[in-house]
Amino acid sequence: MAQAVIDHRRATAERNLEAILDATERLLAKHAPVSISAVASAAGLSRPTVYAHFPTLEALLEAVVERAVERASAALAAAEPNAGRPLEALDRVIDVSWRELERHKSTSRAAAEQLSPEAMRRSHSAARRPIRELIDRGRRAGDFRTGVSADWLATSAIALMHAAVEEVRAGRMTGNAAGKALRASIRDLWVGRHDAG
Repeated sequence: MAQAVIDHRRATAERNLEAILDATERLLAKHAPVSISAVASAAGLSRPTVYAHFPTLEALLEAVVERAVERASAALAAAEPNAGRPLEALDRVIDVSWRELERHKSTSRAAAEQLSPEAMRRSHSAARRPIRELIDRGRRAGDFRTGVSADWLATSAIALMHAAVEEVRAGRMTGNAAGKALRASIRDLWVGRHDAG
């Protein structure tokens, strides 16, 4: 009996968590103001319930970004970054990452505006792993530069992707043009032959 109660509470908590994250994503997609009150209302829950899961708005936004990154990581895995030549894998990773970022551009914009650099780094840790593995594999194959740190290459690629989202959002580039620019820019960054000392 006690286990059934615990299971019911756990299931309720999981449903509430998903409802909170979904409501936050909907508000971001509509460019509506996001607050704990607004999220509670959109999720059909009380403010104390939202606060029980997320003590601050930053914690909530970080969780929304983490979920988007987890979904992007699954898409990255499906792109098989460990298969084929590293340069070909890099192109697949960029294409998949760009599609995922475009799909979650409202979340990306809110994260860039409201999360600290450390929170952004934490929330992107799942996506950094396959990128770092690809960098290491490409270095072993002699395809990727070695004169700068692998962390710098990964961080720069992620930053370029977010910059491309902003260019599209501001109307300065189309999504297609931004995707092509990303591929060229990240390739140049990762493959550059004139490494800094």
